Amino acid sequence: MHRLISLGIVGLCLTRLCLGQESPGVPSVSAAPHSVIVRARALIDGASAQARANQEILISGERIVAVYTAGTRPLPPGAEVLDLGSATVLPGLIDCHTHIFLQGEVPAAGGYDIQLLKFPASYRVARAVVAARRALEQGFTTIRDVETEGAGYGDVGIKQAINEGYIPGPRMFVSTRAISSTGGYNLEGYAPEIVVPKGAQLIDGPVEARKAAREQLDHGADWIKVYMTHRSWVDEQGALVSQPTLTVEELKAIVDEAHGWRKKVACHAYNGIGLQRALDGGCDSIEHGLELTDAQIAQMVKQGTWLVPTLAVYYHDQDPPDTPSGMRDRKRVAVHGVSFQKALRAGVKIAFGTDVGGFPWSESIAQEFPRMVEFGMTPMQAIQAATSRGAELLGKRGELGTVAPGAYADIIAVAGDPLTDVSALKNVTFVMKNGSVFRSTSQPAGN
Repeated sequence: MHRLISLGIVGLCLTRLCLGQESPGVPSVSAAPHSVIVRARALIDGASAQARANQEILISGERIVAVYTAGTRPLPPGAEVLDLGSATVLPGLIDCHTHIFLQGEVPAAGGYDIQLLKFPASYRVARAVVAARRALEQGFTTIRDVETEGAGYGDVGIKQAINEGYIPGPRMFVSTRAISSTGGYNLEGYAPEIVVPKGAQLIDGPVEARKAAREQLDHGADWIKVYMTHRSWVDEQGALVSQPTLTVEELKAIVDEAHGWRKKVACHAYNGIGLQRALDGGCDSIEHGLELTDAQIAQMVKQGTWLVPTLAVYYHDQDPPDTPSGMRDRKRVAVHGVSFQKALRAGVKIAFGTDVGGFPWSESIAQEFPRMVEFGMTPMQAIQAATSRGAELLGKRGELGTVAPGAYADIIAVAGDPLTDVSALKNVTFVMKNGSVFRSTSQPAGN
């Protein structure tokens, strides 16, 4: 007998059972995978150029078995039907640039520094747990978290707790400590005789660089994150200048080590010398890429280097316009949009990333979508950047970021049509991860 479950009564699933996890220490009982059918008015599958109407998605266990037009196949015996009515269904979203250990730190409360100087590790972990749940509530079923900002290997532990069902959260690809050079990361400005903690692992020379990569990979890093630029300012001619950090030789040692482990390297790089070194050193993705030259864009296309632009975060917390830092903030915004447009036209591979944590997790993560459309992407291109393209960057093509047979059953739904108004993705009302419903409600998670 088929059970028809409407959108309004599925309810918010927060227990271990809702996450498809068994209680620790309780023996499992073998059973045939449960069949579920998700039905909705429209499907954007993450890969196709057009949406499809009136589709059904057949799920067995954690995977999608089939996708077909409603009514063209008999329902499997005992299947559970989740009828989402007039909703639009999409793959679970992928944010390729997050920081669960940051919370949009308020300068008046101590800013970045207070985390490392005064917050206990347990407090920072508690905040990270909330951030992880917040991502999943908003329909981001996968994230690449690009360093812990002084919290060591805390992301490895959060990932493990999610995978084992202790806490709700997205599938995580973690970068652990990140790597920069002496003089290349916070904390800064303290008396030289005082040793203060740093937000990244600092190295000097190719030997130290390779060793740091080995340590991080050994302790669970899925990606290596490298800072190729640090401070930035506006010079006398009004140009944005960014301080380079690692040398090409240092980066090459890291890339060589990571690639030997079949892992990839993400490089924070704003512009200039540091960004050029990132490309010459063989990085796999440029994070931010505020100001790309035509030659650098051509090099990215030739090398297959990804761009994760993080547009929206630079509109937050700008300093007063008549201050050096305020001039820098506005210059970043001015060059970033132009650079994004040029990269898009040239065919650079672009994946969705937000830098959330740089702004508070209480805000909508999906605010990035309207910015991407503002600067030239179609709504479908922006959605694909956060689905199939993000999955390709993560090496999970066909498994994540798509609603297709064989993929993980990571599925979300929105009430509106995101191809008409991409801001509809700010109001996710249904979230399924690994075939288990996490959230289903007529009310959005928040804007």
